[in-house]
Amino acid sequence: MKKLLLATTLLALTAGFAAADVVRLATEGAYPPFNFIDDKGEVAGFEREFGDEICKRAALECTWTTNEWDSIIPNLQSGNYDVIIAGMSITDERSKVITFSDNYYPPAASAYLAAAADADVKTGVVSAQVGTIQAAYVAESGATLLEFPTPDETVAAVRNGEAAAVFADKDYLRPFADESNGALMFVGEDVAIGGGVGLGMRQSDTELKGKMDTAIKAMKADGSLNALIEKYFGAEGLKF
Repeated sequence: MKKLLLATTLLALTAGFAAADVVRLATEGAYPPFNFIDDKGEVAGFEREFGDEICKRAALECTWTTNEWDSIIPNLQSGNYDVIIAGMSITDERSKVITFSDNYYPPAASAYLAAAADADVKTGVVSAQVGTIQAAYVAESGATLLEFPTPDETVAAVRNGEAAAVFADKDYLRPFADESNGALMFVGEDVAIGGGVGLGMRQSDTELKGKMDTAIKAMKADGSLNALIEKYFGAEGLKF
């Protein structure tokens, strides 16, 4: 879904997850319904419930931490945690430096959200979160890219007139449109980019990848993954 690899890449560590007693999961905590921080200060959302379930199925003890998006891949490579579970789209560029699990959310549409039906998304200013596949798309589209560290700031830029539109995952933007009483609306055509959402791991962690892939396949096969998607994304959530 979202997120393009940062331009700077680091060498992956050779140490595998098996050297650790606990598998450490990292998320952004700022991208509902995929992940967010609840009133108790805990990681919550679709990926929290999904992550806990695959760890259970894989017989792994897992812990959770949060990390800012723009350094989430470098900190994986540096060994600060073992798995990225943060609405990260599977891309060829990222696959050069990390490995991905099977996708656990299908390839989804990205969309433009604007405050006016005639918003210029072709040559105007369009906001997107830094380091995302949406930011890369806007940069190549002919529009003027305005990047922000967090997804909330990209929507705020439209509300305050800094940007004509925001370009992001439609699943993320839909609640903003629904709750705006018509002040925000989708414009232009949806765009399909990315290969679905997957877990990001160090390329050396082949055993961990195998365990995670097995758990994901089992959730797809028994229908529990589709049920979880519907719980958090509603009937419009994409199913396997």
